[in-house]
Amino acid sequence: MVKSMTGYGRAVETIGTFTVTVEIKSVNHRYFEFSPKVYRAYSFLEEKLKSYVQQYISRGKVDCYIQIENEATDECIVKVNHSLASGYINAFREIADTYSLETDDIFENLISRSDIFSVHKNETDEEALWDAVSQVLKSAIDSFINMRVIEGEKLKNDIFARADSILENVSFIEERSPQTVAEYNEKLKKRIQDLIGDANVDEQRLLTEAAIFADKIAVAEETVRLRSHIDQLHSFFELDRPIGRDLDFLIQEINRETNTIGSKATDLDIAKRVISIKSDIEKIREQVQNIE
Repeated sequence: MVKSMTGYGRAVETIGTFTVTVEIKSVNHRYFEFSPKVYRAYSFLEEKLKSYVQQYISRGKVDCYIQIENEATDECIVKVNHSLASGYINAFREIADTYSLETDDIFENLISRSDIFSVHKNETDEEALWDAVSQVLKSAIDSFINMRVIEGEKLKNDIFARADSILENVSFIEERSPQTVAEYNEKLKKRIQDLIGDANVDEQRLLTEAAIFADKIAVAEETVRLRSHIDQLHSFFELDRPIGRDLDFLIQEINRETNTIGSKATDLDIAKRVISIKSDIEKIREQVQNIE
C-alpha cells in the first residue's frame, strides 16, 4: 500500500484524569526526522513518542504536538512553615505590646506573608500518563495514515497514467525506428544517383551502409529495458513496505535509457517522442519525491 509522505492527524480523548490532545503532521524528507512538541514538565515522553511513531512512519519530517490537562494536578496541598509563622506572630505581638496597638490585624498581616506558605501539586503518574498519551497518539496516527494512503493513491494513479504515456511513446519509437533505416537507404541511393547519373549503383555497398546506419541508431535494447523498468515500477506498488527510495533509483534508470535513445535519434518524430518521455519522467520524479 503506497503512502504519501504528507499527512495530518488529530485526536482528543479523556482517559482517567488526563485529557490529551495529539496533532501529528509530516512533509517530505529523505529520511525519518521527528520533532516532538511537549511541555517541559512532560519532556520524559519525547523518546517514547519517537519510538512509538517510528513503528508506523519510516520517512518524512514529522511534527508531533502533545497537549495534556491533568485534573489530578489541580488538587494542591498548601503547607505552612510553622517556625516562620511563629516568628512573625511573636514579632507582631511584640510590636502591638510596645506601641499599645490592637492585635486584631495580626492575622491579616500574617496571611499577607507569602513566604510562610508553600503550594505543592500532586506528582504525575508517568506510567498512567504514557498509557493515556499512547492511546490518543494511536488514534491520531490512524487518522494521519489514512490521509497518507488517500494521497498515496492519487500519486499512484498519476504515476501509472504517465507510465502508460511513456509506453505509448516507446511503441511509436519501436515502430518508427526500422522505417528510418529504409528511408535512409532510399535517400542514400537517390544521392548517389544524383551524383553519378545513370551509372549502376553498387547495391551491396548500399546494403552495407544501411546496415551500419541501422546499427548506429538501433534502440531495441533500450526500449526493451524501458518496458522492463515500467513493469518493475508497477510491481513496486504491490509491495507492502515503503517504496520511495526504490522508485527514486528506478526513475534514474528509466531516464538513463531514455537519454541513450535520444542520443541515437536522427529522426525528428523520434526526437519529439523522446522529449515527451523525458517530460513524463520528470513529472513522475516529482511525484516519487512525495512517496514514503
